[in-house]
Amino acid sequence: MALGFITNFFVYETAKSVVVKSWTVGILNRVAQLLIILYFICWVFLHEKAYQNRDTGIESTVMTKVKGLGTLNDQVVDVADYVSPTQGASTFCIITKMIVTANQTQGRCPDSEERFSCWTDDNCTDRSDAHLASGMLTGRCLNTSSSDGRCEIQGWCPAENDRQRVNPMKEVENFTIFIKNSIRFPLFNVSRGSIDSELTPSYMKNCNYDAVENTHCPIFKVGYILDQVNKKNIIEKGGEISINIAWKCDLDHGEENCKPQISFTRLDVESKVSNGYNFRFAKYFMSAAGTEYRTLHKAYAIHFEIIVSGNAGKFGTVPFMINFVAALTSVGLAAVFCDLILLNFLKGADVYKAKKFEEVSGVPQSPSDKLYKSSQMSIKSIVKRSNDSGNFSIGQQEATRNANQSDI
Repeated sequence: MALGFITNFFVYETAKSVVVKSWTVGILNRVAQLLIILYFICWVFLHEKAYQNRDTGIESTVMTKVKGLGTLNDQVVDVADYVSPTQGASTFCIITKMIVTANQTQGRCPDSEERFSCWTDDNCTDRSDAHLASGMLTGRCLNTSSSDGRCEIQGWCPAENDRQRVNPMKEVENFTIFIKNSIRFPLFNVSRGSIDSELTPSYMKNCNYDAVENTHCPIFKVGYILDQVNKKNIIEKGGEISINIAWKCDLDHGEENCKPQISFTRLDVESKVSNGYNFRFAKYFMSAAGTEYRTLHKAYAIHFEIIVSGNAGKFGTVPFMINFVAALTSVGLAAVFCDLILLNFLKGADVYKAKKFEEVSGVPQSPSDKLYKSSQMSIKSIVKRSNDSGNFSIGQQEATRNANQSDI
C-alpha cells in the first residue's frame, strides 16, 4: 500500500486542450483578452500607478498670519482684535460682527429672552428650559404690573440681548491670510514646503494667490476665498470654510515637481434652525473698590480650517511584480468567459462538452486485456489524427468524419 501511495503521489497531470475552430468564439476570446490587457495598462498602471510604493502618512505643520484693518462697532480694529485664537495655527477665526454687553456684574436682574416672559411667579418655577437662561432662575417674575414681565435670574447682569442689530465689518474681504505649510513623507524621507525657494521678497509684497496666474503665492485674499465658495450671509452670520492643501506627488518625476494643489470648501450647511458660526468670550476687569466687571462679546466669525493631505508614490519592485503577475493571470479569465458561451449558448455545445469532459465510471477489474488494449488503440488513433500534440481539434475531426462518409 505504501508503494502504491508513493507511485500515485509522484505523477504529473496535464489538462486536455480542445481546439475550437469558430470565428465567433475566437473573436470573443481576443476581444476579452484585449479588454483585460487595456484595463491593466490604462487604469491599473497608468492611472492608479499600482507599480509604486505609496506613502500617505505625512508629517505636516502649518503657520498662518492675518493682516488688515477694519471698523467694528464704530471702532478701528486690527488683527489682535478680530482674530481668535491668536497663535497663528491651522484653525482660526476672523470676527466679522460683534454684539457687546458691557459692565456686567454678579447680581439679580430680569432675563432678556422672550421665552422667559411671565405674569406670575408660577411661570418661572420648574422650567424645563432653565438651562437656556442667561443665569440661574430664582422663581420670581419681575414687572408683573406690565405685559412685559420677565423671569428673574441670578448671574451676570444686565443680561445679554443678542437681538440688537449690529453692522458687520465690510472690510473683511480685503484682509489677507499668509499660509506656510511644510510636510515630510517619512517612507521616502522627502520634505517639501508650500513656499517656493525661488520667490523674492519684492514678489511676496505685491502678490495674491490666484489659481491661474499666481499659484506659487502663499498670500490669500479673503475676498478671493469667499468668491470660490457659497458666501451667502457669511459676513453677516459667519460660516466655516476649509482650505484644502493636497500634496499628490509622483516622485519618479523628481522631488522638485512635488507641489501642492489648493482648493476651498464651505463646510457649514444652511439650516432653518441654526445658520452661520458664532461664539462668546468675555474680558474681565476689577474696579478700585474690588468689584469684578466683565464685557461679554458674542462674535460672528468666519472659521477657517486648513486641512493638509498627502499621497506620494515611487517605483517599487514588489508592487510592480505583484500587479504584473496579476495582469498575466487575469488574461486567463477570457478562457473562462468563452467556455461559458460554448457550453451554454452556442450551437454544437453538446459536441464541445463531449470533447472537454470525460467520465470514467471505474477501473477495469477483469483481465479483459483485449477490450482495454483496443480502447487504448482507438484513443491513440484519435491522437494521431490531431494536428497538435495533446490537442483535440473539433473542426478537424468533423472534416475527417465527412471525408469517410463520402468514401462510403
